[in-house]
Amino acid sequence: MIQLYFAPGACSFVPHVGLEAIRAAAGADFEPRLVKLHKGEQRTPEYLAINPNAQVPVLVVDGKPLNQIVAICDYLDRRFPEAGLLPTEPWARAQAMSQLAWMNNTAHPTFNHVFMPERYADSDAARAEVRARAATAFRGQLERVQQWCAAAAPLWFGERVSFHDAYAFTLLRWGGFAGIDPESLPGYRAYVERVMSAPAVAAALARERIKLDTYKAA
Repeated sequence: MIQLYFAPGACSFVPHVGLEAIRAAAGADFEPRLVKLHKGEQRTPEYLAINPNAQVPVLVVDGKPLNQIVAICDYLDRRFPEAGLLPTEPWARAQAMSQLAWMNNTAHPTFNHVFMPERYADSDAARAEVRARAATAFRGQLERVQQWCAAAAPLWFGERVSFHDAYAFTLLRWGGFAGIDPESLPGYRAYVERVMSAPAVAAALARERIKLDTYKAA
C-alpha cells in the first residue's frame, strides 16, 4: 500500500504526478491523503508522527513514512523504473538529480521567502524587503528553468512525463504569487502548457483543483 500525503498547489504535486504516471505505466495504485495546511493539519500529533517537519509531501509505503521530495522521487523511480520518470544512463540520471535538487533546495526556499516573509523578519518594513528581494531572485531562477526547458521535446526528457515537468509547473505557478506574469516567460509557459496536457499531470491537476495562472496585475 502506497499513500501520498499532499496539499493542493504545494510541492507535493511533484510526487503526485509521478504516482499518476506510475499508475498508468505499472498499474500500481496509491491512496491520496489530503492535508489541509490552512487548517493546521500538518501540525497535529498524528501528522507530526510521520513528518516531524510538519510539511508535505509524505510517502507512506506499507506503513513506513518517507519525507523529502528528492528522496521520494528517487525511491519511486527505482521501484517503478517502467514509468521512466528519470533517465537510466548513470551520468544523465546524475544530471537530472542535480536539477531536481536545485529546484528543491534553491528555487523552492527562495519562494518561501516570498510567500512567508514573516518567518524571516519581524517588522512590516523588513518583511516587505525580504519579499521584494526574494521575488527578484525567484524571477532569475525561473529564467534559468526557462533555459533548461527550451530543449524539451516535447517534455523535459522527451515523450514521458517526469518529476521535472511537475516541479517546473509548480515553480511557474508559484511565480504568480511573487508578482511574476507567466506571459513574461513565453518559452516556459508554452512548455508548461504542454506539460499540463499529459494525462498524469491532468489527473493530479483535477484532484488538486488547481490551475497555472495565479498572477494578478498590481
